[in-house]
Amino acid sequence: MASKKLATVTCHMITSYGNTAKNVIHAYRVGGERVIGLLEQRWDNALKQSRSQLAAGVAKNANAMQQALQSYSLKGLSITSSGAQDMVNRVVKLADAGVHTVAANAARFEDKTGARALSSLAQAALPGADALSALVSQIEQKSADLASKVAGDNLVVKVAKRARTAPRKSASVAAV
Repeated sequence: MASKKLATVTCHMITSYGNTAKNVIHAYRVGGERVIGLLEQRWDNALKQSRSQLAAGVAKNANAMQQALQSYSLKGLSITSSGAQDMVNRVVKLADAGVHTVAANAARFEDKTGARALSSLAQAALPGADALSALVSQIEQKSADLASKVAGDNLVVKVAKRARTAPRKSASVAAV
């Protein structure tokens, strides 16, 4: 029974670490989107200031190139952050399954052999695991707070194609 309790605490820690990783990935994505947005604003301002000195075709080509680079940057950011999210989900799922398998095998081993060494070891490790679990939960909460601060109120997950070179306003969307 103690090994199942230890397995539960261990699975909770794995899930908390997974959530912490997801919070960091979310902060990476939002921060990247914010940087791309700032670069776009600076580009628009620079193009606006120099438009009178540029031929119409040059300004149009420069704008088209900037839009293409922005699109590739946002797609790359989306692909890498989504891939990292998927990887975290898979690792957490596999680790959780592994802990449950080990706990079930330990219980089966004790039932077959009559030895209770694994239960005793799990019982001895439980207070330390509980303390570590509390620490991991605090880390998870702090990472969520950090991701929330990075995201702010206006998240930009997808940037619409723009028709003109005026600075774009950020659109708010749901969190990742």
